[in-house]
Amino acid sequence: MGAKIADAKAKPLPPGVYTPVITLYDDTPAQPVNLDAMYTHCQYLVNSGMHGLVYLGTNGELALLTHQERQNIIRTARKAVTDLGLPDYPIVAGISAQSTFETIQFAKEAAEAGAGWGLLLPPSYWAKALTSDALIAYYRDVADASPIPVVVYNFPGVTSGVDLDSDQLACLASHPNIVATKLTCGNVGKLTRLTSKFEPPYFGVYGGSSDYLLPTLHAGGNGCVTGLGNCFPKSTAKIYDYWAAGKLNEARELQDLVANAEWACKKSLSCTKYGAWWYVGRQIGLNDEKMFKMRKPYVELKDDLKKWSIETMKVLEDMEKSLPGRKGAAAVNGTS
Repeated sequence: MGAKIADAKAKPLPPGVYTPVITLYDDTPAQPVNLDAMYTHCQYLVNSGMHGLVYLGTNGELALLTHQERQNIIRTARKAVTDLGLPDYPIVAGISAQSTFETIQFAKEAAEAGAGWGLLLPPSYWAKALTSDALIAYYRDVADASPIPVVVYNFPGVTSGVDLDSDQLACLASHPNIVATKLTCGNVGKLTRLTSKFEPPYFGVYGGSSDYLLPTLHAGGNGCVTGLGNCFPKSTAKIYDYWAAGKLNEARELQDLVANAEWACKKSLSCTKYGAWWYVGRQIGLNDEKMFKMRKPYVELKDDLKKWSIETMKVLEDMEKSLPGRKGAAAVNGTS
């Protein structure tokens, strides 16, 4: 192996734990986005010690939102963190679309609305026609035109099986405006091959969930993006904080709890959203369970899965309550 590439790019993605924030809706037939609720939820996540937030990802139901809704959500998040006195807080926005043209449009809209980075899935319509050259060209063309740095999002479960390998990702890492990847494929071997080649200021590597956050960090990764952060933001962020402080025993103990709680998130986004209502929403004044339903055509979670989700996540409840939030954080609806 040669020396790792360590040159810093213009705007690397800061390390840590990021929550892919869920989208909250009013309980009416059209299910409009409830921006006031999202403002409150955003401030709670930040005050709980989360290192950054991702909006308009898979957990944010990107595919179910209009252009205007996407922009409104990012503007709301930027206002929420600015009102906390954190105008430069890391906000990543999903910019995924099927055509290069529309993806570039989304990137420009996200930047105008206040996002600092763009999270980008590979296109997947008629996946068999998407050669490796086509995928590489897609990312490069978008990165050339995007006013914000691009984070490559690899999640074959939502892209008709399109799965970027470590060679393709290493190729994309050479672009000056592609700064990181999120590996929701869960392939730790792929992660390790990338971290063996690149230092984080040049190309950061993030796991796609927190149930393997500590292995990600030990392998040289930068952190993770975890849906469980919507339910237990303090606990998920604290694994990284313990690791960064050299408190490896504490990090390992917390990792065990997080891995078991996150099992509920693997079953369904509806399980994640119900857990977010149960463990967070009710504590910060977002009392209406229906606000946390997925947008149609997805149906409401059945009672047996609701019960199972809460029981599975419960292993983290006491730990979450015992952990402090962000130092100096103001209360949000009486909860910090």
